[in-house]
Formats: sequence, structure tokens, C-alpha cells
Amino acid sequence: MASRGISRTELGGGSHESFLRHGRFRWLKIALLLSFVSLAVYALVDVQPRHNGGSWLGYTLGTIGALLILWLTMLGVRKRAMTRGRWSLKAWTSAHVYLGLSLIVVATLHTGFQFGWNIHTLAYALMMAVILSGIYGISVYASLPRELSDNRAEMTKPQMIDAVDKLDRQLQAAAQPLTIDDTGIVRMSLEDNVFGGGLSRRLSGRYPRCGTTRALAEMRRRLAVSSGDEAAALDTVVKLLERKLAALDRIRRHLKIRAMLEVWLYVHVPVTFALLAALVAHIISVFFYW
Repeated sequence: MASRGISRTELGGGSHESFLRHGRFRWLKIALLLSFVSLAVYALVDVQPRHNGGSWLGYTLGTIGALLILWLTMLGVRKRAMTRGRWSLKAWTSAHVYLGLSLIVVATLHTGFQFGWNIHTLAYALMMAVILSGIYGISVYASLPRELSDNRAEMTKPQMIDAVDKLDRQLQAAAQPLTIDDTGIVRMSLEDNVFGGGLSRRLSGRYPRCGTTRALAEMRRRLAVSSGDEAAALDTVVKLLERKLAALDRIRRHLKIRAMLEVWLYVHVPVTFALLAALVAHIISVFFYW
């Protein structure tokens, strides 16, 4: 329930300990204790005619769940205050993750497993959507940053783009001896939009109309039936196109990983606000009919 992604530096500070392991899993233990106590009380208490959100236990669990949701949404505000120790950003994020997961137990028991087409079930469904998107966010932030670093091979994004620009200039020079038709094929690569396609294209990593791919395939075909000086010129262009395609693949893998790291926030944050609205409506309706 954060306003943006959380970097490894923010979560780790100067230590190698991850936010999931913070304090020897202190917040995991607290979340498990909360879940266990909720389950035990739910199992031991006899509510007639059956467990429901309107019983004393239902109200208790509902209050705990609502307070947890409100507190969890404060992570975005908390990130603006960098402190250390017990309430460092790493500790706060660890609590955010594990207490957020404990909501699955607390909120489900609050419902008494009674669902319907109403505002109460809507609030529960939105809560689950926020939690599931958060689980996705945890998984990608645990694995993809290293993959992103490996793909960059110590190059920054501007450096990767600059490498493509240099290859374009070399292609322009190498295409000078070619025929007009061959030059037109090279132009498909030079005029290609590396960043076209939007979020969906970046997530898929597929660029079926890539100008460089098409130019390379056609140049290879022409090289196979050429000879002499023409073959030498085409061979130079083919090698440059191969290098450019490799550079483009690196950039596109970079964009794909970045998109996978960020896309969950497009769900997590808006649905969190929707959850808060549904939660307010849920609480008001409960007290109105109480």
C-alpha cells in the first residue's frame, strides 16, 4: 500500500539484511501470533446462530482489521522520514508486509465466511486484491533487481541508448556504398522507434514489427546471393545490424524488467484508495443498521 516502489537501498540501508528477514523475522512472528490467536478465539467461541461480522467477535476482528488497513496505508507517508533503529524504514516495511498478510486471516474470520453482493464483500474483495498485488510486488523486488543489474552489464540506461546511437551512425556510413534499395532497408532500422508499443509491449518483451529485425533478415538474404565489393559492403552492414539488435535486446530486457517492477503499483495504489472508500462505506453501513 505504497505510493511508489521501494528500492533495495531504502530497504537495506547499510546492511545486507533484507526487509523480509528484519529483526530475525520479528514481524513475521508477530503476524503469525495475531493470526493464531484470531483462529483460536474463533474456534473456541460459540457464536449463535453462527459466526458473523455483527457478533462481538466479528466487531472485534473487524476493528483490528480496519485499524491495520489504516496503518498499512501510512507506509507511503512513512517513507519520507528516514530514521534508523526499531522504526527504520526497513522495519516499517517488514511490518507492512507481514501484518498485511495477517489481514487475510483476520478479515476472513471477521466475515464469518458470509459473502454476498454487498458493500461488505466488495471491501473484502478489494482488500484481497491489494494483498495479492502486494505479494506480486514482494516477489519481483526479491528477484528482478539482480536480473536487471546482470542485464545492464555495468551500463546505465543512457549508456545503452548511446551505444545504439553510435551504431546508427556507423550504419549510416556503412550504407553509403549500397544501392538505393539496400539503403531503404537499412533505413527501416534507423527510423525504428526503440521505445514504441507502450506498457503492454514492454511487459511482453515482443516487438514483432522491429525494423532492425526485419532489416537484418533481408540483408542476410541479399548477402547470401551477392559477391565481390557488394558482398563486403553488405557483410559490414549485417554485422552492424547484428550488434544493434543485440543492443536493442538489452534495452528491451531492461524495459521489460523495469515494467515488471513498476506495474504492480498501477494496481496496488489505486485499489488501495478504492479499498479505503469501500471500508468507510462498510463501517458507516454497519453502524447505520446496528
